[in-house]
Amino acid sequence: MSSNSYGDHYNQKIDYVFKIVLIGDSAVGKSQLLSRFARNEFTLDSKATIGVEFQTKTLSVDNKTVKAQIWDTAGQERYRAVTSAYYRGAVGAMLVYDLTKRQSFDHMARWLEELRGHADKNIVIMLIANKSDLGSLRAVPVEDAQEFAERENLFFMETSALQSTNVESAFMTILTEIYKIISKNTLIATPGADYGKSQSLKGTRIIVPGQDSGSGGNTGGCCMSS
Repeated sequence: MSSNSYGDHYNQKIDYVFKIVLIGDSAVGKSQLLSRFARNEFTLDSKATIGVEFQTKTLSVDNKTVKAQIWDTAGQERYRAVTSAYYRGAVGAMLVYDLTKRQSFDHMARWLEELRGHADKNIVIMLIANKSDLGSLRAVPVEDAQEFAERENLFFMETSALQSTNVESAFMTILTEIYKIISKNTLIATPGADYGKSQSLKGTRIIVPGQDSGSGGNTGGCCMSS
């Protein structure tokens, strides 16, 4: 059975791969958010992430198949040297803090500065207040976070990896926003060449047996691979 499911997954046509990075202080729940979204799991005795790891999840956005490649890094200072490689190619970022730890929120400005120093200027950024299930221990008023998010032009959401609150919604919001930007840019860069749409396969019909394989042959080759 596993080989069949692997085969189905292997044959699936991926329209887009979006790299998203999780950043923030250690122990704010970055790895828990990732495992909740990617595998719908939560581990109470989660250990600190050492270095970098990533997981993928394939889902549908606007009828396109999108593979989200989500990178998680240790928040400790001594692993900060990973930065430039970690951010390379990222189209989305989640700035995560623990709403019961004021310091983790106060560090958001520094993380954001680092992110903007290394990442593409069009990167979609979401501020995440994790551990909303611990509301009675809240140390960061929602107004403070909203004000920061508005000032820095970030999306904002409160989540609970433990209770699975808003986790799916947060990732889907960021993936949908990335898709809007990327699909627009794709259309601008190559007008009419939207390979994500099945109609684009109509272009292969002009290639019939015996036809001279001139420039038309190249067109067919490009589209056939999708």
